[in-house]
Amino acid sequence: MQAIILAGGKGRRLHPYTTVLPKPLMPIGDYPILEVILRQLGKCGFDDIIISTGYLGELIHAYLQGRNRPETPVRFSHESEPLGTIGPLHLIPDLEDTFLVMNGDILTDLNYRKLLDYHWERKALATIATYQRDTKIDFGVLERDGQNKICGFREKPVYHFDVSMGIYVFQREMLEFVPKDTPFGFDDLMYALTARGEPVYSYPHDGYWLDVGRPDDYERAVEEFEKNPGKFLE
Repeated sequence: MQAIILAGGKGRRLHPYTTVLPKPLMPIGDYPILEVILRQLGKCGFDDIIISTGYLGELIHAYLQGRNRPETPVRFSHESEPLGTIGPLHLIPDLEDTFLVMNGDILTDLNYRKLLDYHWERKALATIATYQRDTKIDFGVLERDGQNKICGFREKPVYHFDVSMGIYVFQREMLEFVPKDTPFGFDDLMYALTARGEPVYSYPHDGYWLDVGRPDDYERAVEEFEKNPGKFLE
């Protein structure tokens, strides 16, 4: 099974940490977050793992070349110019019919194998792992009609949204929607696929998920991992 880990971003939201370390090498407990991801993928049976590098890619290369875990071998694809989250897939010549793509800065207990099975069962072109995030409005919300007459009121409501976890399963045919040699992001892909009515599915995950791309989420991830590392690495 094939997985591509996107590790080429500049991590601007995590400055000043990421001026010296790429996001995937930020430590979570005793490990870089990238190491946690690699071990999880290996446990789920992925045996062809490709790291897509860009910014500070030489540091990721150096870490992985010194890593002694033959059960999860890795290889590299490098973008010399930023190509967004989806554009770098064109640089990988031997993509399998089905492959997993994920960001290299995610802490989760998602079972990647179950995600893959779900994708196959639905004969999807793309399956997006999703997580419910709640947003509380700290004000009373007024509802009005077309004449500005107040017709409803909600005190500090909470809205629920399904957000992308930054983990996807694709069929290789999705590359037909991705232009070559130009930046192309996940948002661009979703616009293109949904406009055509392609079979794109959500895989809701109700376990643990954090994108560690912001300082407050990174600190929370460190705390959660140190409290219960077995939740993420068995």
